[in-house]
Amino acid sequence: MKPDFSAVQSHDAAKALAVEGKLVAILLFPAELGGQDVEANRVYVTPEAAQARASAVASLIRMVQQGAVDKMNVIPIYKGKSFIPATIEMKASNSKTGGHFDQQIVVW
Repeated sequence: MKPDFSAVQSHDAAKALAVEGKLVAILLFPAELGGQDVEANRVYVTPEAAQARASAVASLIRMVQQGAVDKMNVIPIYKGKSFIPATIEMKASNSKTGGHFDQQIVVW
C-alpha cells in the first residue's frame, strides 16, 4: 500500500515525520550540481524516493562531466495542499547537442 501524505500540510508536520524516519529531507536541485541548502530548495520525501533521487543525481553528475547535459530543471509536483511532493521531475538537456535526461521520481 502506498503512503498518503495528503494530511501533511506544513513544514513542522513534515519535519515530525522525518524525526520518525518516515521522511527524509533532500535538496530539489542537488548540491553536487550547484544547488543551495536553503529552505526553498529543500523538500521531504520517503527514504525510497531519496534513494531514487541519489541514483538519478549520480547519473546526472556523470552526464555533466561527459558534457552530455548543460542545463537542468527540477520540478516538484504536489497533490492538493500536501507539503510533500507526490513526484519530482528531473529534466536535463544539452543546448548544443540535444542530449537529454528525464527522470520522474515517485514519492507517494
